[in-house]
Amino acid sequence: MTFFKDNYLIVLDFLPRGHATGKMEPIAQGIGENFFSLLEVCIKKDVIVKQGDRLYIGPGERKEVEYIKRRISAKDLTNIAHSALPEIVEKIIKNNEKRFVDFFNNAKPITTRMHQLELLHGIGKKYMWNIIEEREKGPFTSFEDIKKRLTMIPDPVELLKKRILQEIESEDEKYYLFVIKPQKRFE
Repeated sequence: MTFFKDNYLIVLDFLPRGHATGKMEPIAQGIGENFFSLLEVCIKKDVIVKQGDRLYIGPGERKEVEYIKRRISAKDLTNIAHSALPEIVEKIIKNNEKRFVDFFNNAKPITTRMHQLELLHGIGKKYMWNIIEEREKGPFTSFEDIKKRLTMIPDPVELLKKRILQEIESEDEKYYLFVIKPQKRFE
């Protein structure tokens, strides 16, 4: 089994005293920068973090994070974390422009009837073929280049954000393009 781990977490919410019903320890809820994993991490004593902070959670020495407590679902997010999610996802997309532009350049068929591009909100067969024809003329170089060359796509960042949020919030999505498939919950 392959494990995908994020090395950096973007803070969505900080609970200095933890959850009301749990152990009193400082907790941050956040989203992984590469695989969009939703995580709760325990913050080291006397460290204060704020929404939008980028914390190292990879192997080795961690400056702010004591340990990764657990992987969570969108349903486990605090109201503050949930409301910050769209803005933080958009920020991650914009900060990793090359990675997401490359998606438009390299997206492939999933099945004989379905293409990865069609999983983006509002992209049907007609728009999918427009994107493929345009990228065959030369790879897209930026979000601006996509907007300029594909006038039917108003904002590629918005398309990506909607898809990523859908993958994060759904527990039974058939295809995951950007997010690690959530673990099934046993309750």
